[in-house]
Amino acid sequence: MKKIFGINRAAFRNFGLLCLLLIVNCSWLVGQSSFKIAKMKYGGGGDWYCNKTSLGNLIKFCNSNLRTNISPEEDIVEPSSPELFTYPFVHLTGHGNIVFTESEALNLRKYLISGGFLHADDNYGLDKYIRREMKKVFPELSFIELPFNHPIYSQKFKFTNGLPKVHEHDNKPPQGFGLIYQGRLVCFYSYECDLGNGWEDQSVHNDPDALRQKALQMGANLLSYALTVD
Repeated sequence: MKKIFGINRAAFRNFGLLCLLLIVNCSWLVGQSSFKIAKMKYGGGGDWYCNKTSLGNLIKFCNSNLRTNISPEEDIVEPSSPELFTYPFVHLTGHGNIVFTESEALNLRKYLISGGFLHADDNYGLDKYIRREMKKVFPELSFIELPFNHPIYSQKFKFTNGLPKVHEHDNKPPQGFGLIYQGRLVCFYSYECDLGNGWEDQSVHNDPDALRQKALQMGANLLSYALTVD
């Protein structure tokens, strides 16, 4: 690798996140420690805690197929927490309401413009809430649908037609939306896809293994993109 994770350190203006980057890079070299990713615990009453086995399976898949060194268990982080800046990748999911306070929105904005990455995954019923709350974080931005030739669909695994369709709800195609800040994708929103459901243990939804593999491959692309693209 010419650059460990390919991350441009100049992008990390937050001192805490820069320190984490140095720790992660050193752990990659010596092969002893690992870094963590996190699931976001938000307010508003929505089930932020759903898909209990999904991130663990995604981590296992990435460590095996991308040769990452991610800790096998995800952390839980709140949008207002200073600990947010210690995770290069944060996953948010649920079926219902999300509410960010003013201070939470400000902290999340700082995290994202400092080099962090948020994956918001609609587990059915999230759409109007995630769009409303991310407007608090980036009032000047709107979600745009990413074209199928966007690099996020062509990391290690190629998805020439965009997101895989894991579960059917309203006869709509899966769509991948993004918030792009100063030319950088800071938030990827998977809609009408149920991507996280595809990461769950097979016994949870009884999805075919081929479909689960596609979901895990797309998840690996998200992590790869977050860790390697400036």
